[in-house]
Amino acid sequence: MRLFSIAPHTPFLQCLADGVMDGRLLHDWDRSGPFWLSDVTIVVPTQRARALLADCFAAHPEYAGLLPDIRTFGGDDAEEEPFLPPYDAPPMPLGVTGLERRLVMSRLVAAWAHSPAGIQAFSTPPTAAEIFSMSDSLGTVIDDLQIEEKSASDLYAIKEGMEHEVSNYWQQTLEFLNIALTLWPHHLGPGRADPQEIRRQRLDRQALASTHVYSDRPVIAAGSTGSIAATARLLAAIGSLPRGAVVLPGLDMDMSPQMHEALLNPDSNPHGHPQYGLARLLRRLGAGVGEVVELCAVDHPRTTIVNHALALTEDTALWSSLRPDDGTIAAAFGTVSVIRARTEDEEARSVALASRAALAANKTVGIITPDRNLARRIAAELRRFDIEVDDAAGAPLFQSPAGRLSRQVLSLVTGQCAPVDLVALLRNRSALFGLERADITIFADIVDLKILRGQRLAPGVAGLRKAVEKQTGQDVPGGRRISEDAAEKLLGFFDRLEKAISGLNALSAKPEIGAGQLAAALFAAVTAVSQGAPLHGRDELARWAADMEKLAEEGHRFAPRGLDAVLSALMTGYQVRNREARRSDISIWGQIEARLMAPDLVILAGLNEDKWPAAADPGPWLSRGMRLAAGMEPPERMQGLAAHDFAQAMGRDAVIISYSDRVGSSPALPSRLVQRLDAFIGASAVETMRERGQFWIVQSRAIDAVTSVTPAKRPLPNPPIVPRTQKLSVTEIETLMRSPYDIYAKHVLKLRQLDPLGEEPDARERGTIIHAIFARFVQEGFEVSAPDALETLNRLAAEEFANLDAIGERRDIWLRRFATAAEQFLNFERQRDPLVRKRHAEIEGQLELKLAYDFLITGKADRVDELYDGTLEMLDFKTGSPPSGAAMKAFEAPQLLLEAEMGANGGMRGVASADTSALTYIKIGLGPDAFKVSGFSLPPNTSLMEAADEINRRMQSHIEHFLLAETPLPARLMPLKTQRFAGTYDHLARVAEWTAVDGDDEA
Repeated sequence: MRLFSIAPHTPFLQCLADGVMDGRLLHDWDRSGPFWLSDVTIVVPTQRARALLADCFAAHPEYAGLLPDIRTFGGDDAEEEPFLPPYDAPPMPLGVTGLERRLVMSRLVAAWAHSPAGIQAFSTPPTAAEIFSMSDSLGTVIDDLQIEEKSASDLYAIKEGMEHEVSNYWQQTLEFLNIALTLWPHHLGPGRADPQEIRRQRLDRQALASTHVYSDRPVIAAGSTGSIAATARLLAAIGSLPRGAVVLPGLDMDMSPQMHEALLNPDSNPHGHPQYGLARLLRRLGAGVGEVVELCAVDHPRTTIVNHALALTEDTALWSSLRPDDGTIAAAFGTVSVIRARTEDEEARSVALASRAALAANKTVGIITPDRNLARRIAAELRRFDIEVDDAAGAPLFQSPAGRLSRQVLSLVTGQCAPVDLVALLRNRSALFGLERADITIFADIVDLKILRGQRLAPGVAGLRKAVEKQTGQDVPGGRRISEDAAEKLLGFFDRLEKAISGLNALSAKPEIGAGQLAAALFAAVTAVSQGAPLHGRDELARWAADMEKLAEEGHRFAPRGLDAVLSALMTGYQVRNREARRSDISIWGQIEARLMAPDLVILAGLNEDKWPAAADPGPWLSRGMRLAAGMEPPERMQGLAAHDFAQAMGRDAVIISYSDRVGSSPALPSRLVQRLDAFIGASAVETMRERGQFWIVQSRAIDAVTSVTPAKRPLPNPPIVPRTQKLSVTEIETLMRSPYDIYAKHVLKLRQLDPLGEEPDARERGTIIHAIFARFVQEGFEVSAPDALETLNRLAAEEFANLDAIGERRDIWLRRFATAAEQFLNFERQRDPLVRKRHAEIEGQLELKLAYDFLITGKADRVDELYDGTLEMLDFKTGSPPSGAAMKAFEAPQLLLEAEMGANGGMRGVASADTSALTYIKIGLGPDAFKVSGFSLPPNTSLMEAADEINRRMQSHIEHFLLAETPLPARLMPLKTQRFAGTYDHLARVAEWTAVDGDDEA
């Protein structure tokens, strides 16, 4: 058997082509004729390698115009069916899709999850999305069994031998696996098989037919590690041909027989070693390392160093004797850089800049990463420089434009046209509904600004129609009123919207639905929504929907809840690839796509632990020990393949390693492969590589950096308008004292804050409702001493809270908690009932000021009570905290004092002029202290009415200074230190740019 290897530092495909052209791989095959090359067959792992190998031959100086027969291992296409045997063979079975297996298995998983054994296995019942995900994991077990040529009986056989080692959960799981793996072949029936089984049969057919098809002609199998048993048999069959040859990728030619044996010893835990797969392949081929010939023998110290760095754990004790001198390490890694970024965003930008520089130098670039999110980040950063690069793996359908639109449509239906979902859909440029984009934009603006904000709509399209009718009324403020013509067009658009989502609406109302029903209704809705618009991924979405339609009767039936996660599980495995022309000098590859590639610059991105290599997860169905007991490879074998990919890529001349210190919001570690390499070559060499990579980090930070920042100054607007306003509410007086700029923004610029879109009821709204309940109790004349007073309050509460159907569960909790506040309210009122002659709630008041210009102070008091002693008591109900005692004494809480001044001047409607004897704050909260009463703190030696007169004097001076004269109106003149939320106009004043808060100090 003729075995060869091509080292990582040698361009694999170019060396392979050279070895064919100069006859080293042909074993004396006659090369004198003009067509000799067409007699040669070469089998490579991927279509990408096949195409590039053809380019290598075409570029060879001795190429005469005919290519060899280049094929792939177990090609799937009909034209790829390589070896037509000279004997009758049964037809290849038809393949079953992963989607069909996912749906069929989901029924079994769901049935088991709700069985007594399954109930014990799960702390909570799994959702539909979790059931579909577990079905995929079960499919992975089937694939693993077929790859390693094991059966369900091999799994079930381990139960008896491990009864005392395996927990009850795993024993129950084995019972279920035995059922599922037995039923699955029965479902397939004759003539159908899983893709892995078809691949195995095709590879075996190739191996059996090879002697008949090739005879003594040259055939070369190149680039495979033989990790699949069927592939290893094909390699053995090709290697045994008279002119057969097997070319291995990156075998460590310095591997000793002892190391070879150690790699085959399970006690050494060798599965994560980069040479583990090749060592197993050599054993299957019955060969040793000494029988392998280096095809293009050129030494490079970096390859040797990387091999030593990734040695077996017990061999790391020899590192000190194996480590070369610093000069050799420096020369070996002179063209290697390390980018240690702070975040994934910085890593992607640094990689993009390094790629751009290489392209500018007319070099080819290959970016290798297993992290698809990082790949998309890098592609986005490259678009800054008009560099369009295609991720070879494509984008998941779920995350493609078609997938995003599908999710938006689904959210709109499940949320019953919730404001945020509706606006998000209308702002999607693919949502045209068969109309012009300009029309949709107009509708979106009307819906956003005039319908959804500031009011709570009934659910669904019906609620939108009612809102349109309401906004066309004559009593609607001009800025929010919708014209009759616009309303008619908008209602017509809502008809289109309702028709588009009608199928999904009907489906969501059912107690249970099937996956096929969901796909059909969703595709119909997306088709109607995107009518007339380009939509990337539309064809793939249609293919997914068609596949789902064929399997409409399959799959677990589920309640229509959590549909976004269900859609993600159902779309798994469907990719959207870019069909547009892309540059050929830069690519983003996954680890498999990158094998045998040899660009001028290789960038290994995302080299963080648990990314490259991925975590050794055995999945939910089999533990690591169970896999080993069944004769299967442990999950670490995938880490060994990832380590081999790393070692191969490190052989390129120019290499950049990149990783980030944070992944998402969590700290992250560099890959164990990088840590191993760092530990072997030493801190000095590592620091040198990082210094080279630091160049790109500095450049990436400089792109968006601002060299000098001139912070905004505190705004001091001084409009030449006098008076600035002649009317303020009593609550705005404190605003005038603390931040005159806010009065300027509101009354001079006439700016009003938009209500949040889709705002959910919060504590503030709960407080407003409770205010209304207590006010109605007083306004409607109910007596606090009445026996049914508590029932009356609860009835009023039920009426006031009735509009909160959108948060029904939270509303019910608020209602139950209100009962405590109601009892304490009645207790409070009954205790003071002998003192109160008459109660007034929510009454309006005003105070006229005779200044340089007439000025009016208005307000609405929560409660004004007339007492039997002829005085008044002002009560203020608060859901937040009352002002501090210090603020009251410093006249920084003017509201109640000004209400007392209104009462003294006869400004309270329906209340005779009288002094006020008490100011009371009532904090309405939750729990035992749901009704907390506190009095107003007065300055020492000052009566209440004296304090009211003083606040009136101070108020008038502020009005005259800021509003009735041309005086600058500064922001945050006297900020409230305890305020933990942004003011209404803080963003307009750019407060964050000119303030710095440290404890209680503000600069």
